[in-house]
Amino acid sequence: MASEPLLVSPKSLKTILGEPRLRSSKRNTAILKDGLTTIIHSTILKNQESNEPFYVLDLGAVISLMDKWIRTLPTVRPFYAVKCNPQPAFLDTMAALGSGFDCASRVEIESVLALGVSPDRIIFANPCKSESHIKYAASVGVNLTTFDSKDEIEKIRKWHPKCALLIRIKAPDDGGARCPLGPKYGALPEEVTPLLQAAQAAQLSVTGVSFHVGSGATNSLVYKGAVEAAKLVFKKATQLGMPRMNVLNIGGGFTSGQQFEQAAPAVKAAIQTYFSDEPGLSVLAEPGRYFAESAFTLAANIIGKRVRGELREYWINDGIYGSMNCILYDHAVMKCEALACASNGSNPTCKGAKRYSSTVFGPTCDALDTVLTGYLLPELEVNDWLVFPNMGAYTAAAGSNFNGFNTASILTYLAY
Repeated sequence: MASEPLLVSPKSLKTILGEPRLRSSKRNTAILKDGLTTIIHSTILKNQESNEPFYVLDLGAVISLMDKWIRTLPTVRPFYAVKCNPQPAFLDTMAALGSGFDCASRVEIESVLALGVSPDRIIFANPCKSESHIKYAASVGVNLTTFDSKDEIEKIRKWHPKCALLIRIKAPDDGGARCPLGPKYGALPEEVTPLLQAAQAAQLSVTGVSFHVGSGATNSLVYKGAVEAAKLVFKKATQLGMPRMNVLNIGGGFTSGQQFEQAAPAVKAAIQTYFSDEPGLSVLAEPGRYFAESAFTLAANIIGKRVRGELREYWINDGIYGSMNCILYDHAVMKCEALACASNGSNPTCKGAKRYSSTVFGPTCDALDTVLTGYLLPELEVNDWLVFPNMGAYTAAAGSNFNGFNTASILTYLAY
């Protein structure tokens, strides 16, 4: 990614760094130009009185990812899925880069509007919403949402009748997703016609179709089947005498790297195959993991150690009930590198050091709070650090305060 051209110029980057939410958080941030390991090492040395865990958000990575999206899928407008990582500086960066936002609740809508984002850059992309949240969306002018049931139609008719609707359909295949969504959301083929007729009877405007192949999809070919299914819904709406649909929302499921390299051409080919005869079509997507995952790196401090023969056991100050909840809920596989700032200052990255089979525990008193087992690490000591890459997707966003360890209090430092 480093060799790819940036979406914004250095002057524009300064503008991004001057965004209100980034400015207000500078007491908790550091803007540094250097390699990521050096940034983390420097941050640790500058904050030696505090060994609390922290994140580093690489703004350069976010910019490059947006540039990659625009060059690869120029006709698909991204609406970032706020649930993936609502870190304020990250949201501000996405807003400055022109992203739309996929919000699922009143709080998420409020957080995006607070950035100065126009309501027309928000999709209320939750197919089942609380009535009070629908009322709020109506009051602030968020006028695009999804549905997949008759009861949702009735709630929208009652509280937000001017809202444009996207019928959410179940994708034919979940693409080997880390987290399939089909069991919970999406109209089945036999439910589409009754739902369209119900919306028609309620005098609501159904402007398009939405689907989601599942979070972290691994089989990019599933987009073809999902786009084809969406086209059938467009045709059905026409047969029912409804106004012509003009929005196709292909949802999320994207991951940066090889998966995106395979998914993007599959998406483009499917749209060309099934929607080339739809002039004025707006194509939207709801990527979360694609933008957030690789942009964040977590540093956690070693707070305890036990040696049992050749086995090394370490305790760190973040774990399963905090950022690493992604192991349970997002089926993440943890990787880490040692940063021996306390015990080996002359060689903090431990190059050439002997590796031991190691277990890494989180800080809570639950034995389930185990981050790594059988992982090869050098000999480390209390107050050394472990650095975890790719920690931006469904990590801090889903952490808890269990045992008094507050995930929300973990600071984020900015780098580029």
